[in-house]
Amino acid sequence: MPSRPIGVFDSGLGGLTVLRALIDLLPDERIVYFGDTGRFPYGPKPRDEVLKYSREITDVLLGYDMKTLVVACNSAAAAALHVLDDELDVPVLGVIEPGLRAAIKATRTGRVGVIGTVGTIASGAYQEVASASDAAIELTCAACPGFVEFVEAGDVDSDQVHVLAERLLAPMREADVDTLVLGCTHYPLLARTIGDVMGRDVVLVSSADETAFAVRSMLGEAGLLAPAPSEPARAPVPDESRDPRHVFLTSGPVDTFRTLGVRFLGPEVESVTAHEW
Repeated sequence: MPSRPIGVFDSGLGGLTVLRALIDLLPDERIVYFGDTGRFPYGPKPRDEVLKYSREITDVLLGYDMKTLVVACNSAAAAALHVLDDELDVPVLGVIEPGLRAAIKATRTGRVGVIGTVGTIASGAYQEVASASDAAIELTCAACPGFVEFVEAGDVDSDQVHVLAERLLAPMREADVDTLVLGCTHYPLLARTIGDVMGRDVVLVSSADETAFAVRSMLGEAGLLAPAPSEPARAPVPDESRDPRHVFLTSGPVDTFRTLGVRFLGPEVESVTAHEW
C-alpha cells in the first residue's frame, strides 16, 4: 500500500502548483496527475456537472491503484469532495480547508479575503469552513472570472491581466483585508500581478503548500508514506530527464499541456499521455 501512487486531479494546469509542492515535500512518492483540459474550465459549470467530471476522473485514477486522492481544484473540491470521500475506500483531501487554515494563522487583523472561480465562491465552501472553524475572522469572498483562462493561455503578466486584476480585486482592497487566499490552484501563477495590485502588506496564501503538508501528515499517520529508496538516485542523463515515478494524463491537446506544464512545473512534465472520454 505505501508504494502505491498518489492520485491528483484538476480541471487543467492549476493543480500543477499543488503537484510541485507534493514533489518537493514528498520526493519518494509516485504521483499520477490528471489535467482535464479538454473540459476546462470548471468554474462556470453547474455543480452537478463538475461532480460528474470528478467521478469520471476518479475512476481513471483508481485504475492506477492510488492510495489517496488529492482534489487539486477548488471548484471540484467544492462540488465533489464530500461525495468522493463517502464513496471511496482511500483517503480524499481537498485544497479548501488547508488554505483557509493557513490564512487564519497568518491574519493580523482578522480581515481575510478569498478569491476563486464563480463556482467555488457561489458554493459557499470557504464560508462553510470558516464558520466551522469558529475563528474570529471577517471573511470577504469574490469571484475572479477570466483569471483561469489567462493562466491556461500562458499569459500571467500582461497589461490585460493587470487591468483585469485591478477591477476584480477591488472588493478585497475595499474590505481592507490583510490576508488573501488564492482560492484557485491557477491563481498562484498570477501571484506577482495579484501582489502588485493588493500591495506588499497583504499576505497571499496559496493552498498548494498547505495541501502538501496535509497529505504528508495524513499519509504519515496512516503508515502510508512511500519507503525511501535503498540506493541514492543517480543523476539523470539528458534523455532520461523525465522522472519515471510521475504519470501525467490530459483530456486536451498533449502538446499544449506539455509546453505549459514544463513552464509551470518543470521537466517532470516531458511525457504526457492523452485520455479520451
